[in-house]
Amino acid sequence: MSEQQLAQFARTHAWRIPFDTSPRHLAGPGDARHVTHGLAAAGWKRASDPLSPEIVLISPDHRYRLDFVPESGPFAWWRLWAGSTDTEPGWTASFGELVPAEILGSFTDALVAPASNEQIGPLDVVDAAGWLLDARGAASSPDGACRIEQCSGSLVSWAIEVHGSDRGRHGPRLWHAAFDDRTPVHLVNAFVTTLADPAPLQRGMHDRTAHHSAVQNPSPLRPEQIVEVHTARLKTIRAQARAARRQNDKPTTAPAATTAARPAARR
Repeated sequence: MSEQQLAQFARTHAWRIPFDTSPRHLAGPGDARHVTHGLAAAGWKRASDPLSPEIVLISPDHRYRLDFVPESGPFAWWRLWAGSTDTEPGWTASFGELVPAEILGSFTDALVAPASNEQIGPLDVVDAAGWLLDARGAASSPDGACRIEQCSGSLVSWAIEVHGSDRGRHGPRLWHAAFDDRTPVHLVNAFVTTLADPAPLQRGMHDRTAHHSAVQNPSPLRPEQIVEVHTARLKTIRAQARAARRQNDKPTTAPAATTAARPAARR
């Protein structure tokens, strides 16, 4: 990504008065560049018409594709596709319109970072954060608006839904996230870890929230600090991407006197 794009992000946020907004699942979509800038820093390229509101980003190895299709009604506005390889299956994940960009960004950040072999699952993550677990393999946020459910007998492995609530009544769905049964668990964990974090997200004074019950208070953070955090994150992603490329570019050499000295096997 270019310095001009970073400068535009800084200008956008320079005039905004940040408000701490919680809970996170009701904070609203925020700035989509929390997602797209992170992927661009990792070397992803735009494959869609620059003049179109739709965005298609492709990873350097062409295995991954992120589609952003606005105005797609109650369906997924964001969809990530992973192609299969010789050792790993393909998978998809989808996210609704009002998913906070910072939470989706944690998912895509984990995608471009070195993979971890985690032994815990998403329910362990939210349990540690104080969410309420039931016996059916589901967890609810303390306010009851967000629900994470492990699905069985379905192509969807984990489903997350956020609903509004008015006067104690369960309202319509605000946004959703769905991960198919082949999505690496460390990626789902990254998403729910950021989702369950009790710290507020920052939104501008007139930014859209997902629901009127979201609580907003003036933030102690200055706009410059928000830009600094964003820039530092992009530097980290660039460094990870460079390290991964160097690792992949290393030549693989066979141990000495292996195949060369061994006669061909007889059939």
